[in-house]
Amino acid sequence: MKLGLKEKVVLVTGASRGIGKAIAAAFAAEGSFVVLNARHQMELEQAAQEIQQQGGQVLALAADVTKANEVQQLVKQVLAHFGTIHVLVNNAGGADRLAPFEEISDEDWINTFQLNVLSTVRLIRAVVPSMQQQKWGRIINISSESGIQPDPFMPHYNAAKAAIINLTKSLSKAYARDGILVNTVSPAFIKTPLVEQIFAAQAQEQGITPLEIEQAFLRQNRPHIELARPGTAEEVASAVVYLASEAASFITGTNLRVDGGSVASV
Repeated sequence: MKLGLKEKVVLVTGASRGIGKAIAAAFAAEGSFVVLNARHQMELEQAAQEIQQQGGQVLALAADVTKANEVQQLVKQVLAHFGTIHVLVNNAGGADRLAPFEEISDEDWINTFQLNVLSTVRLIRAVVPSMQQQKWGRIINISSESGIQPDPFMPHYNAAKAAIINLTKSLSKAYARDGILVNTVSPAFIKTPLVEQIFAAQAQEQGITPLEIEQAFLRQNRPHIELARPGTAEEVASAVVYLASEAASFITGTNLRVDGGSVASV
């Protein structure tokens, strides 16, 4: 399959590790020019070196996407270096606290929406003009199965991820005539290196294997994953690359769930 991503300029946020790093590596493998963004330059440089060792062409630019001025500066740097941006992947996200509703403060809500939603809004606002000018663009926003099938915990995170799915649909309608496709990818439980570290630590504490910890987590927290295993960052990356490619040129406004069958609704 010809994906048509060679020499496309791709900006990936939250790209120093985990899913974001896998997405960046997947685009680099297709011959794209990839800009890795995260908060810490040292971690970014390490990720960039790993991708470069595989033959990828990458640029590491640190910026805090929760700050409007840093988002503007990041996009200006990319445009100054490459002249345009073809693909934006809004992967930065998360939540600081795992807690029930009554324990989540206003500040927690604001911070979570700043990281997940407003960072996405600001980055899209900054890149759309160059995409409009070239009449071609791909925007992929990373949400979560929690945006569709929420947990009882972390309602601020669940609501933020639901907002991203809604935003994606709205913008897909707003920019389709400009040749800009806007889609969402919603992963379920993904076994990133950070998750592996947590499972390994818990296994050591309990005197059992990391696999037993993983299986217990699936039973208790993700019983509806029909494939009965976590996903991988590379599986998420494959979905993102596909949506950015010419092979997906008639797909916009969709929410592609990479969830092993976890979400029960149609």
